[in-house]
Amino acid sequence: MNYGGLFDGDTLNQKISQLEQKTHEENFWTDAKQAEDVIKKLNALKETVGIIHHLRALSEEMNTLLDLLIMELDEELKNQFLKKKEELEKSLQEARVLLLLSDPYDAKNCILEVHAGAGGTEACDWALMLYRMYLRWCEKHHFKVELLEYLDGEEAGIKSVSIRVQGTYAYGYLKGEKGVHRLVRLSPFDANNKRHTSFASIDITPEFDKDIEVNIQESDLKIDVYRSSGAGGQHVNTTDSAVRITHLPTKIVVTCQNERSQIQNREMAMRILKNKLYLLEMEKQNEKLNSVKGQHQNIEFGSQIRSYVMHPYSLVKDHRSNIETSNVLKVLDGEIDLFIEGYLKGGN
Repeated sequence: MNYGGLFDGDTLNQKISQLEQKTHEENFWTDAKQAEDVIKKLNALKETVGIIHHLRALSEEMNTLLDLLIMELDEELKNQFLKKKEELEKSLQEARVLLLLSDPYDAKNCILEVHAGAGGTEACDWALMLYRMYLRWCEKHHFKVELLEYLDGEEAGIKSVSIRVQGTYAYGYLKGEKGVHRLVRLSPFDANNKRHTSFASIDITPEFDKDIEVNIQESDLKIDVYRSSGAGGQHVNTTDSAVRITHLPTKIVVTCQNERSQIQNREMAMRILKNKLYLLEMEKQNEKLNSVKGQHQNIEFGSQIRSYVMHPYSLVKDHRSNIETSNVLKVLDGEIDLFIEGYLKGGN
């Protein structure tokens, strides 16, 4: 069976074989950038081939079960067939989503940032809840997470956090999460147990190649060094090595505190800044690239992309795709694929 197009197994296997031959060349690792690009392409192709093999195996198993059921109607075989049918439908859905990840930067790693908005302590607690939600989602999808910066709230929660999400199509899956997220609940910080509305923003930036050309004037930078703090535990250093870089012309602020030295933190912060400035410049040059980053929104009423309501009823609703679910706790535990898929299918 040949699925054609993106799922043309023979063509994909031929490309994999060619790339694998490159990795065995004597001077393959001489050019680190080129080697990294080849490995990423190879992993993406292998992931697609894996999906093809899985679909093919499920299809063949279902055909075998169907033949047996035609010969003899058996309840156990029927249950096996229905189970395989459900598994095939789920795998086909995953394949359809993969077809949608065709933008130039979808296969790249990304930087995910959470920033508390209007709402004080409530907003800081909400930012922490969102941070945990994305950590759970990454864990379930086997994406590697590297903590870059973590800033505690004054009383509870966090003011901001920045993580690097590594894995094939990390940016493609998460790009639609960029925007303002609104929470409505009975406040655990209010002695009168009143209903509060809180806001937090999510920013997603694709991780471009390390050697992208971005002209940054030293005079345009304000660089601050401070002591790391927060709930990062042993993964966050506690020396005066955390670095905050402000790009004065654009007001973009980048921080990094998780590396072992001030020099390493500065290098990582500059890489992230270059990514943001590179993306900003591309958006200016080509309006079509606006979808990569989206438009700037204030973190307040009327600007949210998604609402999470825990009182007086339970509902999570994406305001772009109109997809919704009443299981708020499940969503906050990382089950956000229905919203991700809704965005990719055209809800944006």
